[in-house]
Amino acid sequence: MNTKLPFLDLKAQFATIREEILDTVTRTLESQQFILGPEVTALENEISELTQCKYAVACASGTDALTLALRALGVGPGDEVITVPFTFVASAGSIVQLGAAPVFVDIDPATFNIAAQKIEQAITPQTKAIMPVHLFGLTAAMDEINAIAVRHDIPVIEDAAQAIGAQHHDRPAGSLGLMGCFSFFPSKNLGGAGDGGMITTNDPDCAERLSLLHVHGARERYEYEIVGMNSRLDALQAAILRVKLRHLSDWNAARRRNADFYRKLFAEFNLEEKVGLPLEPASMTHVYNQFTIRVGKRDFLREKLRNRGVPSEIYYPIPLHVQKAFQYLGYQPGDYPVSECASREVLSLPIYPELSEEQQRSVVAAIAESIAA
Repeated sequence: MNTKLPFLDLKAQFATIREEILDTVTRTLESQQFILGPEVTALENEISELTQCKYAVACASGTDALTLALRALGVGPGDEVITVPFTFVASAGSIVQLGAAPVFVDIDPATFNIAAQKIEQAITPQTKAIMPVHLFGLTAAMDEINAIAVRHDIPVIEDAAQAIGAQHHDRPAGSLGLMGCFSFFPSKNLGGAGDGGMITTNDPDCAERLSLLHVHGARERYEYEIVGMNSRLDALQAAILRVKLRHLSDWNAARRRNADFYRKLFAEFNLEEKVGLPLEPASMTHVYNQFTIRVGKRDFLREKLRNRGVPSEIYYPIPLHVQKAFQYLGYQPGDYPVSECASREVLSLPIYPELSEEQQRSVVAAIAESIAA
């Protein structure tokens, strides 16, 4: 096995677009327009078109996107927001930053997304929003979630940080709730050269409030209508993202091809009964920010793979409800058994677009050898 196989090869991606990136960076540097400006506006328009949303507001990170969306709804102390414990910390952290409380709902064992049938029992008079996470590039069960939200008159914010380009019944992630929140962290399917984020919506009132909140609450210079925050996307990041956005459809298609080839390989190596593979419901288009398998004795397998030069990652090893930072909420081990089981069994494999079939075969061969050992 080639010990130099990376888990994510951003250098390989950069090599394919090097001149485009350098040209746009040079052009932006020569303009000396670094804060907001035409590049940011153009990216907002292009993301708006991609997500089929009327409005898109750029910000400094995916975490800020979640925080701004919650602030646009007026979420604050005493409020509750429903989300999942099996996710990146920003999903719950953004809620806590505003003085509200995350109320966790367990996940579906097949999709890793929120178990929609369990949401209703978590709703209280203090529930201000429902925040499903489209984990690993697969949208949550939004039809069921939205039906619950309508019955209880509760807005839905999509945590779509890992799901740009994903679709649900031919509708894109980011257009499935009141607002959608994206991250442009470098490891995402559309990643910048640093942090960045975007909020999408079809609601003009939300768009108006977001446009104020992310620039200190000002519409005109030095005239502050509300107390906002400094969360502006750098023009350099916007320019780079605009180049990469032109390639996103092809990159997502390559990730999907790699996922299909992994499935063929797992069948070829007779591993289908030993390894749980990602689910892709017929009504959804998965974009595979991660290709995450489930396996017993996960840590044993990971160590064996490491010894064979096969990289892997664990997303996520400790559910949020048992993290020290959230102890004050009073959750205990065993409260969310499906999330806790997933945290012990998940293992993500390389899935980046430039991954070759030969490299994929070596990964699955190493898994077969390790399991047989």
